[in-house]
Amino acid sequence: MLKNILALDVRFTKGFVKCMETLLPVKQIQVYYTMLEISCHGIPWIASLLALIWILNSKRLYQVQVNLLIGLVLDIIVIAVLKSIARRRRPAVNTDPLSMGPDKYSFPSGHASRSMLVFYFLNYLWPVSGIYLIPILAWMFAVVMSRLLMRRHHILDVIAGLLLGYIEGMTMGLLYLNAETCSSLISWLTDEKIDGADYDV
Repeated sequence: MLKNILALDVRFTKGFVKCMETLLPVKQIQVYYTMLEISCHGIPWIASLLALIWILNSKRLYQVQVNLLIGLVLDIIVIAVLKSIARRRRPAVNTDPLSMGPDKYSFPSGHASRSMLVFYFLNYLWPVSGIYLIPILAWMFAVVMSRLLMRRHHILDVIAGLLLGYIEGMTMGLLYLNAETCSSLISWLTDEKIDGADYDV
């Protein structure tokens, strides 16, 4: 039964991609696919967050930065474990230069889960204005579509990734650290003293 479901998934994915390729100028927008791929990759996200924590050094932002960082690390771990277990082959050869280890497998889509996690985070955990949510939602949709059109994933891979990202968002809602804890973590990691602490003399 599972083989039949996967075979149907492969067939539907191929049909969908071929249909979209007749409607879109694939070669002209290939560069945008690559930009979308990089924009939702785990390594640039984590590196950027760590850099922003260091550069901005704003206690007001510590809570959102630390919790989002924890969520992204959680996502990478969960995706790596599931890919190692499923070991489903990608629709085509993976040419992503940032791909390593379990990331060479297809199920589930880490880009789909990560984009959903970011959307969930900015919609429920650290709500931003609806003006910003619309482009974030459009970015998430574009990332998911690009994964299919680049032949990185099958349809079931991205659906599972979106569901997983939503579950990770709800999990982060339960684990969400308060501002004081986040400031303490940053202080411990950067070896800086917090005003008003016991050692602040």
